[in-house]
Amino acid sequence: MTNTRAAAKTIAAARRDHTPLQPLSADAAPRTEAEGYRIQEAVRGLLAADFGALVGYKIGCTSPVMQEYLGIPHPCGGSVFAKGVHSSGVSLQHKDFVRVGVECEIAVRLARDLDPTEAPFTAEWVAESIEAYHPAVEIVDDRYADWQTLGAPTLVADDFFAAGCVLGPPVARSAAPNLLEVAGRAVINGVEVARGTGADVLGHPHNALAWLANHLAASGQGLRAGQIVLTGSLVKTVWLNAGDEVTMELEGLGRVDVKFT
Repeated sequence: MTNTRAAAKTIAAARRDHTPLQPLSADAAPRTEAEGYRIQEAVRGLLAADFGALVGYKIGCTSPVMQEYLGIPHPCGGSVFAKGVHSSGVSLQHKDFVRVGVECEIAVRLARDLDPTEAPFTAEWVAESIEAYHPAVEIVDDRYADWQTLGAPTLVADDFFAAGCVLGPPVARSAAPNLLEVAGRAVINGVEVARGTGADVLGHPHNALAWLANHLAASGQGLRAGQIVLTGSLVKTVWLNAGDEVTMELEGLGRVDVKFT
């Protein structure tokens, strides 16, 4: 039986100290992703005092480019904490991360609860729950001694690289473009380094949101009005150097900027 508490304490300590996470001990390492999610919940409780309340979720591995890059063929979820949410134009400290990276995403903000009793959810159902979309930078942190050897269950336990987000101004659902056709560009120091489209995210970002709602419902949890969901990157992760200036442009949704000083 996995020692959930021991695993959570080790992961939370590494997060607070900005130190690379080493492989967990045999009794603490999760053997399945289900065990990883149980540890993730425990980590969330331990980090709340430092990182703030849970205000939403991130979904990783929703596009072919990211599934190939990470070698994980299905979505994985993680936490978004209040103190990790920033507005476009923010300057963050590069030294506050182990190895910081960015991803180009379409974020949603929910207008209503998605209660687990309403499952199973479809893309059409969850679309009706969206208040607005945001162009978003997901901030990720390779805070691992070697993520390729840790395995998906341990990455899930540590919120799957999640380190926050930067949001551009909201676009009301009624005014939003067809997300399938939204082209996203990742621009670093004025140079485009990657691009993708909304169709790359599980066929449609609403499919990713439905996956998350069903995933949470399976353990009796739900999404809440006002929460933010990062639906997954349109591009491969871009790893940064100190001083890099990042712009993500999402056609029809706007742009979002962040600098890592």
